[in-house]
Amino acid sequence: MGFARFQGRRVAALALGISALGWSAATHAALSFDETNRLARERAPALQAQQHALAGAQAVQPSAGTLPDPRLTLGVDNLPISGADRFRLTADGMTMQRIGLMQEVPNGAKREARVAGAAARIDRERAMLAVAELAVRRDASLAWLSVYYAEGKVAQLADLERENRLLLDTLDARIAAGKAMPAERTMARQEALALADRRDDAQRDVAKARAALRRWVGERADEPVEGTPPALAVQAEQAKADVHRHAEIRPYAAMQAMALAEVREADAEQRGDWAWEVVYARRGPQYGDMVSFQVSFDLPWARDKRQRPQIAARQKEVERLEAEREDMLRRHREELDGQLAELQALDAQRGRLEGQGLPLAAERVTLALAGYQSGRGDLAAVLAARREAVETRLRLIDLDAQRSALRVRLNTWIAE
Repeated sequence: MGFARFQGRRVAALALGISALGWSAATHAALSFDETNRLARERAPALQAQQHALAGAQAVQPSAGTLPDPRLTLGVDNLPISGADRFRLTADGMTMQRIGLMQEVPNGAKREARVAGAAARIDRERAMLAVAELAVRRDASLAWLSVYYAEGKVAQLADLERENRLLLDTLDARIAAGKAMPAERTMARQEALALADRRDDAQRDVAKARAALRRWVGERADEPVEGTPPALAVQAEQAKADVHRHAEIRPYAAMQAMALAEVREADAEQRGDWAWEVVYARRGPQYGDMVSFQVSFDLPWARDKRQRPQIAARQKEVERLEAEREDMLRRHREELDGQLAELQALDAQRGRLEGQGLPLAAERVTLALAGYQSGRGDLAAVLAARREAVETRLRLIDLDAQRSALRVRLNTWIAE
């Protein structure tokens, strides 16, 4: 009787909407979906590394357009090395102690190209930081979802184990009354062993999911998960229109700007740089001191062999980045279409399973149990019906897990 009343309550709960997945977080410290994302963004080493990369690019930017450091020169000109005045600095009028200052001046076009390249490098690092933040948010969200749904499976299997123990408790009385065969006790025990294996597998999956979550939130990964997965909306047409803004595509604009700046810098090499130098020369006390000034210019006369090959190489780099960006864009369009189709199929499957599969599974359990209690059915039919009902609920959890993961991925494409 006890088993029948228990099973009746299970069937009623199933008919009222068992797909709601009745597991909840403990009332003490718990970890929500939003809290997981916040902790992951605060603690992720990948974000810290990219923040340092951005800070480094910003720190070096002011030096991009500056002139090279001036050069100080010290020397002695026309020092005698033979005769009566050898190695004397002040005896010969031609001998001079010289100190000079030289400044190299890259042409303006080259300096402008370097400034543009430094700005593009900052844009690239900023884009890479946005990509890293998006990846952290996506992976942390998926880790939380894995724990949530893995624990949902454990709860469903625990319910089935409780039902199986209740069945075992009633079997001895049924066998003694001649309403069941002794072999049915063995069958129920075998079912219990199979359930224990399933429970171990489910608990293993929970442990692995919490290990993945620990990467993002540290020791708080051991806390119960709180709340339910967010209902993330997916607009298929808008997602297709925004595919060019995919996180992995965004850095290419800055990378192309860097390559174009290198093209301009290579082109500026054809104009050559120049330099100036001022020299103060001191002679012996009986002679006057001297000042010299000179200007020097680069002469890029072999442009076909030096500068133009460099320009061509930089231009090919620009073309390579454009082709790589186009290839990635096409790949993500294909991936997006596939994920949208998969989400549509999962939504349809879940709707059928919730609207038809669960009620049919509950009806099968009811009929098998009624036949068993009236003596017209056997225990094997009851166990099979209950097993199928649980498999249906586990399938519903799998569908929800896949749908939630897809929605997270589709909502973490665009790096703002």
